[in-house]
Order: sequence, then C-alpha cells, then structure tokens
Amino acid sequence: MSLYVVRREAGPVWAAGGIFEQPGVNEHAAFLNGLADDGFLLFAGPLAGSESGRVRALLIVDAENEAEIQQRLADDPWVRTEQIVTTSVEPWKILVGAERLPSAQAV
Repeated sequence: MSLYVVRREAGPVWAAGGIFEQPGVNEHAAFLNGLADDGFLLFAGPLAGSESGRVRALLIVDAENEAEIQQRLADDPWVRTEQIVTTSVEPWKILVGAERLPSAQAV
C-alpha cells in the first residue's frame, strides 16, 4: 500500500453555510468513519477556516493506486449529490514522522 494526499472541495450543489448545515452531513460522516475503520482513511478534515463556508478538505489515504481511491470515494453520499468533488490525488512520501503511523506500529 502507498500513501496519497487527496484534496476535495465543495461541489456545485454545496448549500449555503458550512459543513454542519449541509444535507446528509451524518451520512457523509458515517461514510468517512467507515473508511477510517477499514484502515483506508488515515486522516481527514477541513482546511482551517473553510469548515464554515465552501469547504476545502485534505485526506490522507492508504491505497494501492489512484483508481482505488477514486472508486472508494465515489460511494461518498456527498459525491453522489455533487456536494463535494475531488480536485487532486497525489502520491505522498513521508520523510519525517512515518514511524507514528498506525501501519508502522504493526511492524
């Protein structure tokens, strides 16, 4: 598996207001928590200051390839409603702190 940085932002159907005013916020949160429980999603959250408006978010995922990332994120309820879109997926190589990741603890 490899680490990737995924950037997402509010899509064309983002309602006025922040994250917690969006329709389906509980379903979106449950979906992301499920990805975390699976070990796919390591870290996720809005970029500071964007959570109260048109959100921009950063995710760190552990995946085989970009196709797996696109496939798994396509099931997000907010993707289906166009409330959020993925703007970039990039491989990430950690140079400092890799030993703190859960996968390093298992070794």
